[in-house]
Formats: sequence, C-alpha cells, structure tokens
Amino acid sequence: MSKLPCREVKHVKNLYITGVAGSGKTAIALGIALNLKKEGYRVTYFKPVGNRSRLSDTEDNDALLMREILNIDAEARKIAPFLAGTSYLSGLKNREAALENIKEAYRAVSQEADTVIIDGAAFPHAGAAYGLDAASLAGLFEASVINVIKLENDLSVDQAVFLNNSLASRGLKVIGHIFNNVPRQLLSKTEGVFKPLLEKAGCTTLGIIPVRPEFASPTVSEYYEVLGGELLAGEDRLDLLVEEVIIGAMTLESALRYMRRSANKAVIMGGDRADLALATLETSTSALILTGGLYPDVKVISRAAEKGVPVILVHSDTYTTIERISEVSRRIRPGDAAGINIAMENIEKHCDWQSILNSLKEN
Repeated sequence: MSKLPCREVKHVKNLYITGVAGSGKTAIALGIALNLKKEGYRVTYFKPVGNRSRLSDTEDNDALLMREILNIDAEARKIAPFLAGTSYLSGLKNREAALENIKEAYRAVSQEADTVIIDGAAFPHAGAAYGLDAASLAGLFEASVINVIKLENDLSVDQAVFLNNSLASRGLKVIGHIFNNVPRQLLSKTEGVFKPLLEKAGCTTLGIIPVRPEFASPTVSEYYEVLGGELLAGEDRLDLLVEEVIIGAMTLESALRYMRRSANKAVIMGGDRADLALATLETSTSALILTGGLYPDVKVISRAAEKGVPVILVHSDTYTTIERISEVSRRIRPGDAAGINIAMENIEKHCDWQSILNSLKEN
C-alpha cells in the first residue's frame, strides 16, 4: 500500500471518522473539529470519497457545510475530490488517476493545518473495488480512526467489532467507537451490555450520545436525496422535519385513527392508494412517499399542493424504499446554529474528549 511522502504528513495529525450511512459521523466530525479549534488547533476537513447529491450533481453537501463553518480556503471539489454513487464503477476508468487526484487534493486542503479531520464515505466498504475504502484511505493518510455506531440492534455491535478487528489487522490505530443518537430505550442496554462487550473484544468506547429529537429528525430534502424519484408537489417545502415514518399498508378506517395520532410524519404507500393519500393529507404530514412508480390520482397532487406537502414518487417497491430510508439522517446546514452547538456539546458532554485529544498529541 503506497504512503504519502513523510514531508507531507510530518506535522499533520489525521483523524479518520468512519461509520455507516445515517450514523451521524459528519456531525461527530464537526463536533470534534470545532472543539479542536477551541483548543487552539488549526483544523481542516477532508472527505476523499464524497456522495453525489441529487440537488447538486457535482459537489458533496458535507464539503459545502464544512467549508463554510470551518472557513476552509478551498473549493468544495478539493475538499471532496471524488464523488461515488451506487453506480460509480462504470464511470471510473483509471484507479491510479483517481488516487492521485485524492492525494493532490489532500495536499491542497491540509497545507495550512496541523490537524485534518477526514470524513469517511457512506459506508466503510465503499470504494473497496478501487482501494478507496476506509481502511485503505486511513492507511494512506496514516490516520487514527474513530468509528461511529448507528445502533439498530445487536448486530450493530457485531459490525463494530468486525470493523475494529479489520482495521487493527492492517496496522491501523483505532482510537475507539462512539454510539451516536442512541434511543432512550436503548441507553441502559448500551451502557450495561454493549459497552462491556466491546471492551471485552478489545474495542474502546469513546462515547454514548443520546438521541435528541430536535437534532436527529431529518428533513424531507434528506429523504429525497437518498430515495431519488420524482418530486410531484411541495418543491418549496423540502425543509419540513420528519419525526416519524409510517407504512400505509392498512385499511382506510385503521389508517385514519393512526394518522391522527402522529405529527410531522412521512407516509409510505403505493401510488394507487388515492383514498389513503387524501385522508393522510388531512392530518399533520411532512411528506407522502409513493412507491412502485405508480403515478397518483391528480386529486392527490392538487390537494398536496394546497396543503404544502411534498410528494415523492419512487420507482422501487415499498420494501426496498423502507430499506433505503435507513440511510437517511439529519444533516446540519451552515446557518443551523442550534445543530452546530449540539454537535459541539455532544463531544464535550458525552464523549471522552481527553482521550481523543491525547491521541492527536501522540507521536
């Protein structure tokens, strides 16, 4: 595995943040970066493998965010030099050229910094076919690694242990793992069961961050970016928060009782369920997600436009749509002062900040 020349990384400490889609790793990266700046570090941000956004086909949203918040004097295309989507392999012809472009971008972004926060791709394995996965890039940049755990069930812990062992087997330094956005009902289990299991497996837990609804709820825009499809209504209401996702596979009578109890929800249903869609629009709804590529009755689109509710038509089936929704997470925006403050507080209050700081001081 090729390394960057020593002169390029001699005075720079690199910290690689990895995790799966929806884990909130970019918020963790932001929180660490801002706390390092408070400590007097010259911090910059780099995302070697970015995500191709549906709202901006040429720039990564996280790169745009960090460029503004951290005052990085570099174009977003330098901060995130390589964009990968679900079909990126067919367009990548020259692996060495892609790698050289990433290395050149790193040199430009890190020039005035003594600490570089490197944000991983949507999944640790993304880019593995071309040596652009988390382990390969962390090794290339001689970076210490923090893994952010998206806690869904016991298998999330298995995944963390597997990743920890994989990284360690390649000689990489894993500082530890952070459980992020942990639901209240899982906090005790995380502290009493998951954390000891990780430690027994040789994995350090750096933090357990409880979920905060005002910070964890994604917007309709973030659902649209992940799901794609067609936006049939509500183009100007994509900033609505989604606090709950409901599957509309029920009778109309049952649905009405349930829909009235749920606020700020996104409802997934087939495009042919005009009766259910119209009933849903009479309750507190942030978005309708219609599956199967079935174009809805014009009455649904008209009523949604009147109510200011975005309607997203996707061509995947309901099961696939639900699976993809697991990748959706709340994205901090440049003007989101509350979100930025929470990102900082989460590191200060719920993580072992001193261990993170000490790891960057070690030679």
